[in-house]
Amino acid sequence: MIVTTTDGIDGKELEIISVVFGSTVRAKHIGSDIAAGLKNIVGGELKGYSDMLTQARKEAYERMVENAEQLNADAVVNVRFTTSQTMAGAAELLAYGTAVRIKKVDI
Repeated sequence: MIVTTTDGIDGKELEIISVVFGSTVRAKHIGSDIAAGLKNIVGGELKGYSDMLTQARKEAYERMVENAEQLNADAVVNVRFTTSQTMAGAAELLAYGTAVRIKKVDI
């Protein structure tokens, strides 16, 4: 599966199938909140949150690709990520793009 942030694939003609999505909702962990509070005082990376967001991006990406595979897509183009707060202490990470098929060239 080709996945790209560009709106096309060089040298390929594409047939648009559908917009595809993958998302996950994550809540903050009390241990991470305590560590984050301390980091606010001394500065530095909030490692617990960085790890949580890395895992969330990976999961949302994989779900988006699974959605494209269900549609028999060859690729997902124009991929984007976005986040939104769903409730106090929880956020959704959404990956989305356009599922496409690569058109076969008749010779």
